[in-house]
Amino acid sequence: MSASLQELLVTGSPDGCITAYDASTGFRAAQFKGSRTPRKGLTLIAKRFIAASHVCPETGNGYIHLYNWWSSTPFYKFPMPEPVAPLLPTPDGSYLLAGGVSGQIHSVSIPSGDVILSVAAHSKPITCLEMNDDGSLIFSGSDDGIISVFALHQLLDYSLSCQNPVHLSALQTFIGHESSITAIATGSNCAIVSSSLDCTCKFWSLMKKTPLISITFPCTIWDLKMDPLESLFYGVGSDGFVYSGKLQVTSRNRAKQGIEIVPWSCEKQDKPLTSMATIFRGDYVVTASEDGNICFWDARNGELIKFLDRKQTGSISHLVVLTGLDGHENVRAAAHLGRRIDRNVGGFHRWDLKGKMESFEVMEQKMELEKELAVAVMERKRSIDTLELALGGYEKLLKLILREVRAAGATSTSGVIEDENIKTNQMQ
Repeated sequence: MSASLQELLVTGSPDGCITAYDASTGFRAAQFKGSRTPRKGLTLIAKRFIAASHVCPETGNGYIHLYNWWSSTPFYKFPMPEPVAPLLPTPDGSYLLAGGVSGQIHSVSIPSGDVILSVAAHSKPITCLEMNDDGSLIFSGSDDGIISVFALHQLLDYSLSCQNPVHLSALQTFIGHESSITAIATGSNCAIVSSSLDCTCKFWSLMKKTPLISITFPCTIWDLKMDPLESLFYGVGSDGFVYSGKLQVTSRNRAKQGIEIVPWSCEKQDKPLTSMATIFRGDYVVTASEDGNICFWDARNGELIKFLDRKQTGSISHLVVLTGLDGHENVRAAAHLGRRIDRNVGGFHRWDLKGKMESFEVMEQKMELEKELAVAVMERKRSIDTLELALGGYEKLLKLILREVRAAGATSTSGVIEDENIKTNQMQ
């Protein structure tokens, strides 16, 4: 797999450990320390940084920790006005939205860490933040059971920073859950699905305040994902099951036809599932459990492909996917931090998503060749740039010499003409 297509799974834990895994091999690529990450308290900023919410156990003060790929400890620790949990970056990575225990959304400038605006969005702690496909709308869920919708530019309005907190009217509010919101997922056509501690999932339209349809589950759904085409949705439950359903909610009448829910089970998994993600363009689903296990599933048939026992990293509170590191420098940095811990008999091995085995040594050689090729390409580009600069310099030098020669020639010609004129005058 080329570095540009590499996908990493990054997991947070309330036990103070953040771990990155290669999605293709399952090997641990990097580990970071110092952040007790709550649910939804982990995110990736512009493919360059890892941001994690943290509450100091001694003082109870809230922080946001920022990590890069070269160090296992945070290089920035942003103090927050209050403890925060869910984090959401803006598409360009310039700002980070953080949901506080007071119900405020704090807008944080990156990398300075300055809180530019605090918006009173809910009356109780914010539990999740989500963004629509084009990055224009922000969805916030809270312990008050309400989902609020804001325009992103509202939450980044510097002109309102003199007020603290700012009271803004939401563009839309969804009221229908009887308990705390646990997750929100959106699709490319602004379809919205939410889950709650009331064991229901509800489907919404931006045009209506009441749900199009409500589904009751046998347990709490802790996390949700929707495929890019909005044809399928997935949820992970506190009973250890993954639930999938076909999503065709284009109108209230269409929704009344019902949604078929299919549970996926894993005999090795009996603890609550806390988080999930889709990888490789949605072909596969990855789930994380409360006791630190990670499972890979085939999204087409719900078949368990791989089970990774990662109990030594502690409980997993949140899982996010990074597709393509920002440049080869970050790839080398992740490799620098990596620790190969999955040693099988006969050496290192990898597994791919089709179940085939390949020696890790061969894969490592391929990766090294790719890195060397990338370096060679960069060196070639630098050489070409240097040659172009040199040719440009020679061209300017030649032009200067030609100008001097012409000037000297003109001066000599002028002198000869003057001498001829003098001789002619003397003869006359």
